[in-house]
Amino acid sequence: MNDDPYELAAILATADPHELYSGLSILVSTAVDGAPCAALATFGALELLIAPDLEARADGSPKFARSLAELRDAALDLDALTIWACAAAVDTMGVDPGPRLAGVMSTPRFLRETAGARRLIHV
Repeated sequence: MNDDPYELAAILATADPHELYSGLSILVSTAVDGAPCAALATFGALELLIAPDLEARADGSPKFARSLAELRDAALDLDALTIWACAAAVDTMGVDPGPRLAGVMSTPRFLRETAGARRLIHV
């Protein structure tokens, strides 16, 4: 369990690229100043986060698609932001979360791990 409480915890479930952008934006904006944040990527969001062709999957302009891909990369590179893949999503979808995510975690364990977070959001 994390010794320091998370400032923000998020469950990212959406398959909508615009909604995922909003969720990642909140996480990155909070974590960029060093505030510890955590996210659990489930189903639709997990699929987008690990997609090598994220720009092609993003709805809207090429500029938005590029911005979403850059935001995803920034989120995955921040030391203060930890993103896990949902165990149920990994099992159900048969995907490999890859090396950029922190690993695989169940939803109950994520909720226990982030119980002290000041805020919990669901996107």
